[in-house]
Amino acid sequence: MSLFSVFNIAGSALSAENVRLNTTASNLANAQSVSSTEADTYRARQPVFSSILQAQAGTGAKTPGVQVQAIVEDQSQPIRKYSPGHPLADQDGYIYMPNVNPVEEMANMISASRSYQNNVQVMESAKQLMQMTLHLGE
Repeated sequence: MSLFSVFNIAGSALSAENVRLNTTASNLANAQSVSSTEADTYRARQPVFSSILQAQAGTGAKTPGVQVQAIVEDQSQPIRKYSPGHPLADQDGYIYMPNVNPVEEMANMISASRSYQNNVQVMESAKQLMQMTLHLGE
């Protein structure tokens, strides 16, 4: 495997972690939203990653990588809260809030951020190795 493959692998991981960060941000942004029906309530979303083999341009070789296979919604029940004075309360006085756990989402955000950082560092190391290899002939 060449050093150029490292860029493809780390690049696919960066792309996947970017989706993970955006999904987590969306979950946190909607964590306090309120709805009048269970069906209209925002549900937490999580990306599902899978490994892939990418064809390398011009060589026919395959390079491993990561892709986002899907973004799935959490199927657990939304939080039902009795609040008869709320303008969005249903006829029984209940409002519905998302099943988003802000503590879990912050842990996901930290994890995704660290993974993103690690992949940037891998790319930086590969770049430095390539530069050092070029300077060997001087």
